[in-house]
Amino acid sequence: MKDQKEFKPYIPAEKITPEFTVTSIVMGILLAIIFGAANAYLGLRVGMTVSASIPAAVIAMGVIRVIMRKNSILESNIVQTIGSAGESVAAGAIFTLPALFLWASEGTMEKPGIIEITLIALIGGLLGVFFMIPLRNALIVKEHGILPYPEGTACAEVLLAGEEGGANASTVFAGMGIAAVFKFIIDGIKLCAGEITFAFKGFAGAVGTQIYPAVMSVGYICGPKISAYMLSGGILSWLVIIPMIVMFGESIVIYPGTQTVGEIFAAGGASGIWSTYVRYIGAGALAAGGIISLIKSLPIIVSTFAGAIKSMKNNGTTAGTLRTEKDISIKVVLIVVLALALIMWLVPAVPVSPLGAVIVVVIGFFFATVSSRMVGLVGSSNNPVSGMAIATLLIATIVLKMTGMVGAAGMSSAIAIGSIICIVAAISGDTSQDLKTGYLLGATPKKQQIGEVIGVIASALAIGGTLYLLDSAWGFGTDALAAPQATLMKMIVEGVMEGNLPWGLVFIGAFIGIAVEIVGIPVLPFAIGVYLPIHLSVCIMAGGVVRLIFDKMKKEEEKKNAIISDGILFCSGMIAGEGLVGILLAVLAITGVDQVIDVSGDLGFSEPVGNIVSLVVFGLIIFSVLKFSLLKKRK
Repeated sequence: MKDQKEFKPYIPAEKITPEFTVTSIVMGILLAIIFGAANAYLGLRVGMTVSASIPAAVIAMGVIRVIMRKNSILESNIVQTIGSAGESVAAGAIFTLPALFLWASEGTMEKPGIIEITLIALIGGLLGVFFMIPLRNALIVKEHGILPYPEGTACAEVLLAGEEGGANASTVFAGMGIAAVFKFIIDGIKLCAGEITFAFKGFAGAVGTQIYPAVMSVGYICGPKISAYMLSGGILSWLVIIPMIVMFGESIVIYPGTQTVGEIFAAGGASGIWSTYVRYIGAGALAAGGIISLIKSLPIIVSTFAGAIKSMKNNGTTAGTLRTEKDISIKVVLIVVLALALIMWLVPAVPVSPLGAVIVVVIGFFFATVSSRMVGLVGSSNNPVSGMAIATLLIATIVLKMTGMVGAAGMSSAIAIGSIICIVAAISGDTSQDLKTGYLLGATPKKQQIGEVIGVIASALAIGGTLYLLDSAWGFGTDALAAPQATLMKMIVEGVMEGNLPWGLVFIGAFIGIAVEIVGIPVLPFAIGVYLPIHLSVCIMAGGVVRLIFDKMKKEEEKKNAIISDGILFCSGMIAGEGLVGILLAVLAITGVDQVIDVSGDLGFSEPVGNIVSLVVFGLIIFSVLKFSLLKKRK
C-alpha cells in the first residue's frame, strides 16, 4: 500500500492555481444540465446511461486551454466534477421516478409535481455527496494503490494529456453536431423511418433495427460483448418466446391479456405480444439479474462497509493542514444529513413518512459506502445500483405495508424512498471517481465536494422539467420511451402491495435469468435485451461490431488505442447531441410544430424504398464514426 506521504500529485499541495472559478462553475452547470438531460432521454429509451466524466473533461480542456488560452488543469477538473453529477442524478431518477407517471396514466394517482421530483432528486443527490465525504480519507487516500477507481484514473489521464485537448474536444463537438442533424432528419422532418421491421410469413417472430446515432453509440462504447449479450436476449424474446406464445396460445385468453393471443397478434403483430406478455418475462429476468448481482456482491459489501467504518474510526475525518487534505467539515456533513432527514419528514411535497426517512438515512449510508468502494474496484458500469434499488424497494414496501401505509400513498412513498436511495448510490459512486481524479491531479477536495453539490442542485432543478417534457411528448412505457427499470420498480411495488401481477410470466423471466447466470453470461445486459424491442438490440450490436473491428485491427498499439479513444469521444458526443435534439423535439411535439415540419406524408415512400432510405442513412451514421476515428488525420 502506498502511503499518502509517498504519493505526489501532479499539482503539489503547496502550489495554488486557479480551480474553483466562475468559468469552471458556469461550464460545469451547463454540462451537468446537458449530459443530465441527454442521459435521461437515453436511459428511458434503452435502459442504460453512459459516463459523462471523460467527455466533460475533454470539453473543459478544449474550451479552457485552447479557446480561453488558460493553462489550468484543476479548473478543467472542477468542470468535469460538476458536469458529471448531472448524468448520475439523471440515472438514479429515471430508473424509478417514471413509475409515478405510469400510475398517473392508469388513474391510480395524480402525477408527481415538478417540486416533488426536484426535492427527491436533490435529497438523493446531496445525501450521496455528503455520505461520501467522511469516506474520502479511508477509500481514496489510505487505499491509494489498492482501489484503482478506473473511470477516475482514466479521467485524470485525459486531463493530463492536455496538449491534445483541442483536437479531442473538436471530436466530441463533431459527434454532437452530426447526431443532432441525423436525429432531426429522422424524427424531426421524418425524411425516413427511424425503425425497420422484417416479419416472416407463417412465423410469428420479427426482427429489425433502429437507425439512431445514440443507440448505435451505446453499442460502440459498451463494446461487442455487452452488445452481444443484449442481442441474444432480444433473439430469445422476439424469435423464440413470442412465436411460442402465438403457436401454443393462439385461441385462448392468457392473463394479463383480455383477448385471445391470436387476436392480440392480428391487431399488433409481434409488438402486441411483446407489450402484453414478454415485457413481464423481461422484468422478471431484470429483477433476477439485479438480485443476483447484489447477492454476488454481498461478501465485498459486508467487508467494504466494515472496513470503511473501521478506517473512519482509525484515521478520523478531520481536515488536514495541506490544501489537498481539506474536506468539508464533519459537523457540516452531520447538520446537512439531519436537515435533509427533517425535510423528507416535514415537507408535504416529499411523500416519505418519519419511518421512511429513517430507512433512507440508514440504508442510504450503507449503500453509499458500498457504492463508493465497489466503483473503486470494478468501475461505475459494474456498480449494482439496480440491485440496491430493488432491495430497497422490497424492504420499504414490506415495511410500509406492515405499518398500514398501503394503496396509492404507500406505493408513491415506496417509489420516493427507492428513488432517493438509487440516486444516493449513483451519485456517491460518481463523487468517489471524481475525488480520485482530483487526488491524482492535486485538487482541493473541499472545492470538489462543493462542486458536486452545485452539480447536484443544477441537475435536480432540470430533471423535473425534463421528465415532464418527455412524458408529455411521448409518454413513459411506450415504444418511444420504454423506461424498463422504472416499469420494473412499478411492478415490484404493485406485486408486494396488491399481489395482482402475472406472476407466472415474471417467474419464467426470473428462471431464465438464473439459467443464464449459471452458464456464465452476465444477466443484466441479457435481461435488458429480453425486455426491450429487438430493434434496439440490433442497432446496439451494429455499434458493437464497429468496436470489434477496431479492437481486432492489426495496427501499432498506440495508434489503435487513439482510434478507439476517438471513437468513444465521438460516440459520447453523438449521445449528447441526439439527447438534446430529443428534448427539442419533445418541445415541438407539445406545441404542434412537429406536424408542420413533417414531410413523410409528402414523400410517400413505399415500404421497400423507405427501408432502403433508412438503411442508407444508418450507413452514413456508421461512416461518420469511421470518419472521426479510423479515417481521422493525425499529426
